[in-house]
Amino acid sequence: MKAIMIVYNQAHTEKVEYLLDKLGIKGYSLWENVQGRGTTTGVPHLGTHAWPEINKSVLTIVEDGIVDSVLENVKRIDAINTEVGIRAFVWDVLKMV
Repeated sequence: MKAIMIVYNQAHTEKVEYLLDKLGIKGYSLWENVQGRGTTTGVPHLGTHAWPEINKSVLTIVEDGIVDSVLENVKRIDAINTEVGIRAFVWDVLKMV
């Protein structure tokens, strides 16, 4: 099993929801109003007057075989508009109850 966290500009909400549905990912946790700054461009997403953009984050646990499909789709979403921002992070899930 793998954990995948997708952090994305809220402008990508519909695309991320579609991605989860398309790949049959039913279970996830969602965080809204996620603040931060990207490592590539360093543009802050703070939800303030000066930096009004804001992110969301989704965490899902999936079978190993679906990871590459998720990452490929995230890469496609990012390629449409690299300035908006979306990233995915994967790590092993060693135990679960």
